[in-house]
Amino acid sequence: MRIIDNLEQFRERYPSGRKWQRCIEAIENIGNIQPGVAHSIGDSLAYRVTTDTTTDALFVGHRRYFEVHYYLQGAQKIEVAEKSQLQEVECYRDETDREYLKGCGDTVQVHEGQMVICDIDEAYRFISDTPVKKVVLKVTIEDGYFHNK
Repeated sequence: MRIIDNLEQFRERYPSGRKWQRCIEAIENIGNIQPGVAHSIGDSLAYRVTTDTTTDALFVGHRRYFEVHYYLQGAQKIEVAEKSQLQEVECYRDETDREYLKGCGDTVQVHEGQMVICDIDEAYRFISDTPVKKVVLKVTIEDGYFHNK
């Protein structure tokens, strides 16, 4: 998991690449979207604004999309672990791009203004003590467009 302190640091760390530029484009558009409604940019990124108040019981992992969380309000703990260190509870489903696992990982806390990039070799679970508002971006692991579209 990569934690980035602010949007400017994200821009500096990822100055090029279509998927990174689309992340910035999506974040800059959040004032124009309704919370909970999914939007997309091209075929490589989907995003939504969400208010999270729950704690995940299980770790979730992905294989085709990694997630970027940009925190707008509040703070949240995230427990993260390498998938290889966890036990599978529900096998991977291609239709949802999710697998569920259990075990223990390392816990970090993130807050307003920070960004988190959840890599596909990791699984994570979010722990909410209070409501948090964030943008959740699902970004393809592909470098460009899907070739079959």
